[in-house]
Amino acid sequence: MSERAEPRHGPKASAVHRFALFTAAATFALIFVGGLVTSTGSALAVPDWPLSFGGLFPRMTGGVLYEHGHRMVAGLVTILTLMLTVWIVRREPRYGVRLMAVSALCLILVQALLGGLTVLFKLPLAIAVAHAACAQAFFCLMVALCVVTNPHWTEGEARVVDRASLPLASLAALTTAVIYTQILAGALMRHMGAGLVIPDFPLSFGRLVPPRFPAPVAVNFAHRVGALLVIVLVAWTVARVARFYRHQLRLYRIALALGALLAVQISLGALTVWSGRAVIPTTAHVAIGAALLAVSLTLAVRAHHLTRAHTASSAALDRAEMETAQGRAGA
Repeated sequence: MSERAEPRHGPKASAVHRFALFTAAATFALIFVGGLVTSTGSALAVPDWPLSFGGLFPRMTGGVLYEHGHRMVAGLVTILTLMLTVWIVRREPRYGVRLMAVSALCLILVQALLGGLTVLFKLPLAIAVAHAACAQAFFCLMVALCVVTNPHWTEGEARVVDRASLPLASLAALTTAVIYTQILAGALMRHMGAGLVIPDFPLSFGRLVPPRFPAPVAVNFAHRVGALLVIVLVAWTVARVARFYRHQLRLYRIALALGALLAVQISLGALTVWSGRAVIPTTAHVAIGAALLAVSLTLAVRAHHLTRAHTASSAALDRAEMETAQGRAGA
């Protein structure tokens, strides 16, 4: 957010922030339930949409429990998003925050439409992956809204100059983009039914590189290569924060959480293969992937807010500050 605002205090500001947190938590639950639908093969357990077997409340048995339960949670998230958007548009003075809220509402409506088309057209790959992509983008918007609606968003540590050739804010943004791409690769793999086409881990058919690359194997192996790239970028980001920004607690704590989530995610990825895609580790892998994305995004937003790149203008500001300090010392 480029806009500068005065510190926002009071019960109204705190209430909006808490409601945004609640909506984001409900969105995370929706992603977990959506993962259950895919993990249990229940995506077409209810063959019609927007109704379920022509009614609102079918018998919640078998795959219907997961699919219709997913629809119910999605309906709740849609209502919460509508309420949050109206609240922010009416009360929030910052244009950028209002725009984010409206964008989130538009995305959840697009997401609902994509979910319906996924059912009506019997799980076409392109729409199913677009459904996953939209879900993660919506979750990112909700997380960003949680960050910027915090009443203490404009308070805390003073902004510091980042003199690195790749500033922390840019590095964290790159890490977030790669994690998002990796999640989409995972969604493509799941909807292609390619999750176990490479049956071993960490090797691939007992080798570092598979001997053949038909489409399912290529997608699966690309997901594994993407995981290595995520590991490198997350480690780089966490190391940068630990080395240069340990005193910035808002960054340091988020970086520690990012590293911890990465370790959990790697373990869940291995368990998913070793268990033959058992429901719990597979679904948890989807959910923790979303959590990893959310924490990386939070770090990127915080870094953008708490640091500034060492541009010509910031260098001039540094010189002016030094001259002022020298003048005071001479006096």
